[in-house]
Amino acid sequence: MADIGGHAIYKIEDTNMIYIPNDSVRITHPDEARYLRIFQNVDLSSNFYFSYSYDLSHSLQYNLTVLRMPLEMLKSETSKTRQESFDIFEDEGLITQGGSGVFGISSEPYMKYVWNGELLDIIKTTVHRDWLLYIIHGFCGQSKLLIYGRPVYVTLIARRSSKFAGTRFLKRGANCEGDVANEVETEQILCDASVMSFTAGSYSSYVQVRGSVPLYWSQDISTMMPKPPITLDQADPFAHVAALHFDQMLQRFGSPIIILNLVKEREKRKHERILSEELVAAVTYLNQFLPPEHTIVYIPWDMAKYTKSKLCNVLDRLNVIAESVVKKTGFFVNRPDSYCSTLRPDEKWNELGGCVNPTGRLQTGILRTNCVDCLDRTNTAQFMVGKCALAYQLYSLGLIDKPNLQFDTDAVRLFEELYEDHGDTLSLQYGGSQLVHRVKTYRKIAPWTQHSKDIMQTLSRYYSNAFSDADRQDSINLFLGVFHPTEGKPHLWELPTDFYLHHKNTMSLLPTRRSYTHWWTPEVIQHLPLPYDEVICAANLKKLMVKKFHRCEEEIDIHNEFFRPHELSSFDDTFCLAMTSSARDFMPKTVGIDPSPFTVRKPDETGKSVLGNKSNREEAVLQRKTAASAPPPPSEEAVSSSSEDDSGTDREDEGSVSQRSTPVKMTDPGDSTKVTENVVQPMKEVYGVNLSDTLSEEDFSIYARFVQLGQSQHKQDRNSQQPCSRCSDRVIKLTPISAFSQDNIYEVQPPRVDRKSTEIFQAHIQASRGIMQPLGKEDTAMYREYIRNRYL
Repeated sequence: MADIGGHAIYKIEDTNMIYIPNDSVRITHPDEARYLRIFQNVDLSSNFYFSYSYDLSHSLQYNLTVLRMPLEMLKSETSKTRQESFDIFEDEGLITQGGSGVFGISSEPYMKYVWNGELLDIIKTTVHRDWLLYIIHGFCGQSKLLIYGRPVYVTLIARRSSKFAGTRFLKRGANCEGDVANEVETEQILCDASVMSFTAGSYSSYVQVRGSVPLYWSQDISTMMPKPPITLDQADPFAHVAALHFDQMLQRFGSPIIILNLVKEREKRKHERILSEELVAAVTYLNQFLPPEHTIVYIPWDMAKYTKSKLCNVLDRLNVIAESVVKKTGFFVNRPDSYCSTLRPDEKWNELGGCVNPTGRLQTGILRTNCVDCLDRTNTAQFMVGKCALAYQLYSLGLIDKPNLQFDTDAVRLFEELYEDHGDTLSLQYGGSQLVHRVKTYRKIAPWTQHSKDIMQTLSRYYSNAFSDADRQDSINLFLGVFHPTEGKPHLWELPTDFYLHHKNTMSLLPTRRSYTHWWTPEVIQHLPLPYDEVICAANLKKLMVKKFHRCEEEIDIHNEFFRPHELSSFDDTFCLAMTSSARDFMPKTVGIDPSPFTVRKPDETGKSVLGNKSNREEAVLQRKTAASAPPPPSEEAVSSSSEDDSGTDREDEGSVSQRSTPVKMTDPGDSTKVTENVVQPMKEVYGVNLSDTLSEEDFSIYARFVQLGQSQHKQDRNSQQPCSRCSDRVIKLTPISAFSQDNIYEVQPPRVDRKSTEIFQAHIQASRGIMQPLGKEDTAMYREYIRNRYL
């Protein structure tokens, strides 16, 4: 699904459950088959991801900062066991031949985003850690942005929280531990794919979060209403649950925490406004105890109200919010600022927040976006913030001259498609249908056929919420270990509600009560604005472990992981060539088009629309052949009359106009000079010169030198061919500078090789005839090392 620094990310395609017989259990429990069916309702082949060598539960910033600290800092904290360092050939002295041992730092996964943590917890202490493969649930997508042939990978990873997880109407608000429903951490990673190493490559990332409003609230779906009424289940005057939630965010992301609340504020009948009023009260209460520089920033914006207004542009307002958010939080870059930012200084770049250090930039703080469902409105808002951050990321890597991206460019279209796939996937997981309102809906450029699709998605979402969400919720509770079958207690399908499973304080009293004023963890507040999880301290060092690898081990062998030399492969199946590309899928295939992915295109001018079917493909090829001899454009009167007569073919005419080699302006019939200029213009763009013009003296001199250069390469005709008298004084005398004695394009004399190279070549020829050379000490040692790495 993606490649990050040479580390492959895979999607689970199929699973198999293997029955392991046990002598202690000879009689099958009568309810085991039913529990098994419920357990298997969680489709692991649907958007579950893993990696053998990259920790998907942590952000790129964590993996490239904490896990790259000096090894000496961990020597006192860790110890090396015999099981980790076992080497069957270590007594034969192979370690001394070049040092085959490689030490690395591994960390415990962030269990909040691990979905099989409860299943692996049973065997964690009995098997080797290499058998533990942690998976995440959410979305993963990667596309290639080609900037004049330079590949840049844009990756989008969404991690769905496994705490208080469930379906749309059955999981709302937060539980007693501060975990909210539909909490998803979205990370966009930008990397220069020409160098895929984490050490030598250039990487950047930006993280944002969505999640339900952190309050005790729910919606009753028994009434069978499209919008069930919102009810506050418990009074929380001291914002206890919100304090727990924001304390978790401070620990993982640092400060500032920015809340973008898209819930409606003005309604005839109180519905969504209930949540806005309670959230404002909670944030106001918590902020009065925080230091002023680390207070929670609250941004309320009624997105639905602005969408209905004809005078306001929703995305323009979101772009202003996105600029202020990115300036406060900054983003992660593993490289110092490029020199081009000094040559081309930008005012917005100097105002950027975050933490700047000698090795790059760190993101401090997080944007938390929410509406009621955290689906349609939230995805559009996150796209606008991600688009703004993408511009800064491209600017930081020296790929654009200003941190600004416009709509209808290949880069933004590629990024928009990634975010729409991201939103559709998350909406299917939580709401049961794809997105109803997309970015094009808020741009008000969606086709009229989109309305019928929106109605179908709304009906699909309603059906899923009413009839299938309860079974899905039972499956999630069983898979995540929220419910454990116990003899003598009610079964999962006998429970009237799962409220007691997710709220542990209802079954037992809490041992300690948190302070109402100092609601944060003391260690967290001391290191702000840096996130406490990334600070080097004793508590975090205990989570890290020094692990010994072999230099050829699959987990760290990036070359074999990426190129797979032991497998028969083809270019068509290569992931880096098969992924979505801006040049292949978005750039128009017309002659003379600007190949830059940052050039604004026409709304209907895309690579997909031009080469979508066979007829369009043939038409595009024909236009390439006849681009230089295109007829002059018609007048405005002719265009207007034809459009009135044939109104049904307007869309086809617009598509054909957009496929021309260059956009042609409509001119008056009497202005013959401009028309002639427009006819000749495509010829100059295609060939670089007007063929009707006569050659200048300088061009003729260049051509004469080119002819003389070709003539000087002929050995036999070198003496017979004489340069013309007109340009004899400008002929360049070429002197061979290579290792070949006869340096021309028609014959070469092979260079002399040394004795060792000759012996290697002769041994290779003998081996092809079945005559093998005796193996030496080095060959035997190398073969043993290969066997150990490959099979043991």
